[in-house]
Amino acid sequence: MPKLCEGRIVIVTGAGRGIGREHALELARQGARVVVNDLGVTGDGSGADAGPAREVVERIRELGGEALPNGEDVADWEGAGRLVGAALERFGGLDAVVNNAGFVRDRMFANTSEAEWDAVLRVHLKGHFCVARHAAAWWREESKAGRARSARIVNTSSGAGLQGSVGQSAYSAAKAGIAALTLVQAAELARYGVTANAIAPSARTRMTEAVFQDRMAPPAGGFDAMHPENIAPVVVWLASAESNDVTGCVFELEGGRISLADGWRSGPVLDRGARWDPAELGPAVRELLAKAVPPQKVYGT
Repeated sequence: MPKLCEGRIVIVTGAGRGIGREHALELARQGARVVVNDLGVTGDGSGADAGPAREVVERIRELGGEALPNGEDVADWEGAGRLVGAALERFGGLDAVVNNAGFVRDRMFANTSEAEWDAVLRVHLKGHFCVARHAAAWWREESKAGRARSARIVNTSSGAGLQGSVGQSAYSAAKAGIAALTLVQAAELARYGVTANAIAPSARTRMTEAVFQDRMAPPAGGFDAMHPENIAPVVVWLASAESNDVTGCVFELEGGRISLADGWRSGPVLDRGARWDPAELGPAVRELLAKAVPPQKVYGT
């Protein structure tokens, strides 16, 4: 039976541990050649260690696959360019970018420092931008030259980005930005044969231990719904050529559960036909709220 990603070339960022590691391994099992990018930082983004990326590459090679370790900083413009260049040089092309790298520096909003805010936005939102932007430039040139690839961007948002999460203002803002970025990428890059989708995964990782403490312990037996390996199958499918008609979507994933996020959309409308008087707006806004679908609760409330 042919493998779903046979011969495809995929970059996975943050692939040394957790969800990213499982993405890389499953992509390799499905025939992809994988660039395993990871700085090897701690949970808050400090330090560096080339070991995790090398270990994943070794495991892929044991499985009979092809992989390349990479330690570039995805949020560094030049580094992201070198990452994409490494895939092109080693494997001769690029078919998918799976943006997964990130870390958290959780803090209540009133206590969040500028440095913490900047660090989280940088690795998540800018990191997603830099790698995909360099890849998109190459895909565009290939398309113009008559060599369009069935290319894929798979981004990593979060329920925190879709509903918000107490104590995670920077992380929530970054992940919301990634969801919106995905929609724009899908609209703009379709002409070059590129699709863009995002996932919002729930799984047991270093980043989620503090947020989902009551759900993090693996079960004594049976299906481990919070194991990060459960997220990889959807990512593999989205990175495959088979998903060419799916773009601009955000999928919420947990265990064996797949949900298509509904996203922001226009709701009830009141049109006065003229400029509103501020004194009239109280009843008008409350009427709209009464007609609207109640929003989902912010995580932690």
